[in-house]
Amino acid sequence: MERKFKGIIFDIDGTLTSTNQLIFATFNHIAQKYENKTYSDEEIIAMFGPPEDVILKEKYNGENFERVYHDYYKFYRDNHPRMADLYPGIVDILETLKSKKIITAIFTGKGRNTTQITLEVLGIMHYFDMIITGDDVIEHKPSPEGILRFLEKFKFEKKEVLMVGDSIADILAAREAGVEIASVVWDSYAKYQVIKMNPLHFEQVHSFRDWLEKYI
Repeated sequence: MERKFKGIIFDIDGTLTSTNQLIFATFNHIAQKYENKTYSDEEIIAMFGPPEDVILKEKYNGENFERVYHDYYKFYRDNHPRMADLYPGIVDILETLKSKKIITAIFTGKGRNTTQITLEVLGIMHYFDMIITGDDVIEHKPSPEGILRFLEKFKFEKKEVLMVGDSIADILAAREAGVEIASVVWDSYAKYQVIKMNPLHFEQVHSFRDWLEKYI
């Protein structure tokens, strides 16, 4: 089969990496220390959109901010090895894409700091030709800004690019950009809404890999 996709863009959390629980734990580490309270997963998810620095500044903008900032990223890095990992089979997919010279990118709402920590700790930084974080865009997901930057940089036609993500925001961004979206729901906190919105979804890494290999 003639190659369909020449470029593939991945989200990180819930797509490549099981980092959602680490994110929840990190937010609550700060909340317990500085607010003496704990947030539910749903309350933390409701904060998602802008990168962590923006969320922290909105909540803790004052004399404590420098300490909050330091404590947040220290907890995230220190606990990453025991609380987060790659989903089994992800490295095989990235290796296959690399071997076939597919251009790959990250487009995540995470900030630059946590993105770098995750990619470095899990040893996958070298697989990506472009990394776009929440700190690198003016409009965050579901804006398609990150996808459009990828298209522009590598001069791809929209039909040559695939977005892979686990959230509703990924679906909306991809559709607005005009690229195909493969939704992966092996660890999505919005699994049933995502499935309802996108017929092209995968519940297992191996089923996504089998499908992908037909189009690269």
